[in-house]
Amino acid sequence: MDLTVAADRAALDKARDELGPGRIALVPTMGALHEGHRSLLRLAREHADHVVVSVFVNPLQFGPNEDFSRYPRTFDADLRVCEEEGVAVVFAPSAEDMYLPDRQVQVSAGGMGGVVEGAFRPGHFDGVLTVVLKLFNLVRPDVAVFGQKDAQQLALIRRMVADLDVPVSIVGAPTVREPDGLALSSRNRYLSEADRRTALALSRALRAGAARAGAARAEIAGPAGILDAARAVLEEAARFDPPLLLDYLILADPATFAPVADDHRGEAILAVAAKVGTTRLIDNMVLTL
Repeated sequence: MDLTVAADRAALDKARDELGPGRIALVPTMGALHEGHRSLLRLAREHADHVVVSVFVNPLQFGPNEDFSRYPRTFDADLRVCEEEGVAVVFAPSAEDMYLPDRQVQVSAGGMGGVVEGAFRPGHFDGVLTVVLKLFNLVRPDVAVFGQKDAQQLALIRRMVADLDVPVSIVGAPTVREPDGLALSSRNRYLSEADRRTALALSRALRAGAARAGAARAEIAGPAGILDAARAVLEEAARFDPPLLLDYLILADPATFAPVADDHRGEAILAVAAKVGTTRLIDNMVLTL
């Protein structure tokens, strides 16, 4: 089946009706597709007969001083990726088609949306959940695929689906990394060569924390020891040129994103966010304590 591009709701309805029987998977994106997105599309094809990709730079999830206007927009290249990965429909609406001019109601991310990443980006997750719920309503997928790299976003989408009884199965896809360990991100293209050398400290810090968690006597060190191991790497990078400017480092409960207790057992998310030059990056790793 050839790729269909739907630029508005009416075109999406027509394209969806023409898909025929079978399960539908949705992969929501903001475009600027890279190998990490390809992994989402491939995973979506494993879970469904038809894959729909949304390409929409959502203004609701950008703060007043964030990079909405310069966020990379590479639509022609994105379409080539979708064609190569067997996507059936690309939904690429305008902001005017997605949002009423007098809209008043949106989804609240609640307390979980105001911690960790949400504390640095107030309202961000409200905007994310609002657009994701709208996409669910418009596409009506059986399953939706999101990357583990945005771990708090993934946890909040799962919470929204559970709390609001949304009939969509959520699948998380592992983070895809460059050979040097840098997590793939559309924002990586903003990094200079020097920026990138500094940015590699993020993945090194996560590996240092994971190594401490896996050590024979990790139960003695506990969460504090894991954080200390990761923080040592980040503090060294703060002296680089350019320096790494840390926003947060946390070992969090994967369901609530609250800091784990000293006696926590099971999975935990070691998450970090920092600015390098003019670019803000996030990364995380799932650990077992």
